[in-house]
Amino acid sequence: MINKYKWLLPVVAVLAACNITRTYRQPDINTAGMYRNHSGTDTITLAVRPWQQLFTDERLQQLISAGLQQNLDLKIAMQRIEAARAAFRASRQAFLPALNGNAGVKQSRLAYPQGFGIFTSNTQYDIGLTATWEADIWGKLRSAKRAALADLLQTVEAQRAVRSQLVADIATSYYSLLALDEQLAILRRTATNRVEDVAAMKELKASNVVTGAAVVQSEANRYAAEVAIPDVLQQIRETENALSILLALPPDTIQRGLLEKQQLPDSLLAGVPAQLLQNRPDVKAAELAYRSAFENTNVARTAFYPTLSITAAGGFSSFDFSKWFTSDGLFGNAVGGITQPIFNRGANKARLAIAEARQQEALYSFEKALRTAGKEVSDALYAFEAAHEKESSRGKQLVALEKSVDFTKELLKYSSATNYTDVLTSEQSLLAAQIGKVNDKLQQWQAVITLYRALGGG
Repeated sequence: MINKYKWLLPVVAVLAACNITRTYRQPDINTAGMYRNHSGTDTITLAVRPWQQLFTDERLQQLISAGLQQNLDLKIAMQRIEAARAAFRASRQAFLPALNGNAGVKQSRLAYPQGFGIFTSNTQYDIGLTATWEADIWGKLRSAKRAALADLLQTVEAQRAVRSQLVADIATSYYSLLALDEQLAILRRTATNRVEDVAAMKELKASNVVTGAAVVQSEANRYAAEVAIPDVLQQIRETENALSILLALPPDTIQRGLLEKQQLPDSLLAGVPAQLLQNRPDVKAAELAYRSAFENTNVARTAFYPTLSITAAGGFSSFDFSKWFTSDGLFGNAVGGITQPIFNRGANKARLAIAEARQQEALYSFEKALRTAGKEVSDALYAFEAAHEKESSRGKQLVALEKSVDFTKELLKYSSATNYTDVLTSEQSLLAAQIGKVNDKLQQWQAVITLYRALGGG
């Protein structure tokens, strides 16, 4: 039987020599200057540090570990990987012959001889196997397999992106809680101090040093500090609830440390922008989406060319049940042929145009993802620098305001040129500066976390 199909061999050889599909190459995107004024040649990057080394707070480490085990978004991403893995296995099966079995009994009633109205009944018994195999001449099946592999790897990178974002979200919520705790402590100390101020103003009024206006102003100043406390408590409650969602737990109190005991990393190394292509999972996922679209375009190109398929069938067929599984009922056949599309060229051209448009769309999405990553790194680096630069000035501001509060209170006792408005202004400025110092520290940590995620860490 093989000799009968020798004529197909030179045809296959000639067709296979034609290069219909194209080889994938990574798009060449210029990454120079993506970090703005932070570009350098040092390839050491914060992204390669394990999160356990970056976040040394033991309570935070426990929260991140729990989140990586229980977070629902991460579990959803894992299921997408399983679905893509099954699709990839299915693409590999396309290289193997399709094997189908059939069994049946057919009852026929025929006129014999024709036109004379004499009928006879026949029963046909069939059982057999049919195998069909398509030769991958143009690389259609190989391109489809590569597209499925790119889809699988894309889901893996998407899962890594979810993991990186989860680590960042848990850390951000944790440090936000520490900052809110510090703000709450400042407000409570301030409220306590202002209760004492009210008592002091009443004594000064009794001594005719100040008027009743100073007393009511001190009371209003006290209530201004107290009324801010419920708002901070609400923010703490909401942040704890949001963090509980990340941990896939019911809303509850989050055990945590103190902001003043947190140690910032010694240095923030961003590496070079080109490393985003290897370290940033969402950028890698965007490139894999482009690669999948590229291979699907290859598949669309092969639709214009003939398909070589071989079909073989064998089994038993007989009109006599007793001879069903005998040599008389045994049959076998093989068919080889080439199918060339003729009237569906317009549909194939439309299919190719759609695939090419989606490929170009995926390329633009890849470039956008890369440039967005560069922008996030640049923003995080500058945010850290800005917060760090404020530290020195903020410290000097606090020292000056503390002296201002003390001086105006003393002057109020001995000088009629000073009124409680001066004290009020100094105290409000001091409170704002104290809250600002906490926010500066939080901004530094937020910049570190954002940079770590933007570089692909976690």
